[in-house]
Amino acid sequence: MWQPNLLIQPAMKYTPSIAFDEFAGSAKGVTAAKSRGRKYIRNKGYGNTSNTASQSDVKAIFSQLAKSFKTLTPAQIAAWNALAQTQEGRSTLGTRSKISGLNLYLRLNHWVVACGGTALTMPPTLAGVESPAAATLSLSASAFTITLDSIPSDVTDLKLIVRASAPQTNGISDAYAKVAIVGDPLTPVATAIELKTDYDAKYEAPSAAAPKVFVKWFYVNTTTGEKSGEMMGLATLSA
Repeated sequence: MWQPNLLIQPAMKYTPSIAFDEFAGSAKGVTAAKSRGRKYIRNKGYGNTSNTASQSDVKAIFSQLAKSFKTLTPAQIAAWNALAQTQEGRSTLGTRSKISGLNLYLRLNHWVVACGGTALTMPPTLAGVESPAAATLSLSASAFTITLDSIPSDVTDLKLIVRASAPQTNGISDAYAKVAIVGDPLTPVATAIELKTDYDAKYEAPSAAAPKVFVKWFYVNTTTGEKSGEMMGLATLSA
């Protein structure tokens, strides 16, 4: 099942997140396998049906992009293939591999489309996206906010993506592999950003029995589709 956790940036400076070679097994929420000579990946299941709608939205974007790639001209496809040769993928298990033009097209255009843009027919010039600053997470019965310590001077082409886990018990020390996107792409601001409405609509509200929420956040360049590295934090329900 597709998830938008893909990082594409120049190979000499940055490391993309997923491109698989010969292996099988599970790690950090991802399962890799091989069937009938084909390698594939999917998210490891956790029995959480609350993500169904957002997962369907992601699959719909990728499905449409896969169809649109077939309508590109030979010159456009050649351009995507050429840029893909300069990129390097890395699997969750550390295996490195080159990616295809189609793979690159899907990865970059997913974020372009998810942020409200139109899919690119020609590959963009990749420059990389700096990771966002650390942030303060505040979680109470009435509010859930993220406040970035700082933001870039120019956020014209940037969107902030927040991913969070369902409420976890105190016995859980790491649920970052279970995070999913909460709400729409956000404009980075220096003030507190409210998450509670979208979070409670996606999951159930945290409680004394399950007071912990694991959070990841990153930037996306809406013009090129590039994704920054991810920051992580833990929000705990206050008394």
